[in-house]
Amino acid sequence: MFNPDRLRHRTLIACLMLACAVLLATACAPAQASRLPQAQSTPAQSTQIPLSPTTAPTRLPPTLTSTNTHTPQPTDTPTQQPSPTPPACRQEPGYVEQTSLRSTALKLPMEVRVYLPPCYAQDTDQTYPVLYLIHGMNYTEAQWDDLGADESADRLIQSGAAPPFIIVMPRDRLWKEPSETSFDEVFLGELIPWVDSRYRTRPERRYRAVGGLSRGGAWALHFGFNRPDLFSAVGAHSAPVFWEDANRIKSWLDALAPEQLPRLYMDIGEKDYLRRSNTWLEELLTARGVPHEYYSFPGYHEDAYWSAHVEDYLRWYAAGW
Repeated sequence: MFNPDRLRHRTLIACLMLACAVLLATACAPAQASRLPQAQSTPAQSTQIPLSPTTAPTRLPPTLTSTNTHTPQPTDTPTQQPSPTPPACRQEPGYVEQTSLRSTALKLPMEVRVYLPPCYAQDTDQTYPVLYLIHGMNYTEAQWDDLGADESADRLIQSGAAPPFIIVMPRDRLWKEPSETSFDEVFLGELIPWVDSRYRTRPERRYRAVGGLSRGGAWALHFGFNRPDLFSAVGAHSAPVFWEDANRIKSWLDALAPEQLPRLYMDIGEKDYLRRSNTWLEELLTARGVPHEYYSFPGYHEDAYWSAHVEDYLRWYAAGW
């Protein structure tokens, strides 16, 4: 049976429950809204900005402030280039040619020995200094060869103590004063041009030297003082002075400017019988202030003395090249 009082009671209870729900929702809404901004700001306050690869740190390690941090690459370190390997032919000996020069000024051809250094045949583009060596009286063009000039040249060249060079050894058949023979005329006017045209020489004065022993040394002095334009070095080994040249040397020296003088080397054995003439020239050069090297060694006027010094002679000649 319908009961109005029960309906009113239920309606009241429903209204009360709805009111409580509304009040509860209203009370909770402000509290949630007030926490939302705080929750959004927390990550922004605690997040750190990472440094980019190009950003330097504000504090560097101590080693970076005092040490170069550049790491050398292989191209930064210079590599030492190996020394050029000498050609195989450099270790082979040079060789001596026997030849002759015909001249209308001589009754017989001038016999000539020519030493050609190691690699001469292989290095066809290379040119060489020339040393003229003249033998003594009663000897032939073979004397310097017999004394070991070619073997000494091989040793100096192969060891690097001297550059490769040519040695020319002509024969003087007449044992007379310069005015009584055509040797000087042929030597200066024909032999030197012939050698320069036949062999790969360096024809400049700087790369030409002349030397001799005994009478050959007298010729070397004759050529060096008379034609210094042709020779840059002169060697007189156990050498006297030609009688004719003794009166000419002073005038030759007076005519030369200091820069025209060739390098000059003189030596003689302490018991050499030609020592008096050799000493006279040395004293003259000293008195006139002419630069020269003079040596007196133990020994006589003989092959044993010259063979003992031949390598030193060649070393001195080559020093100017």
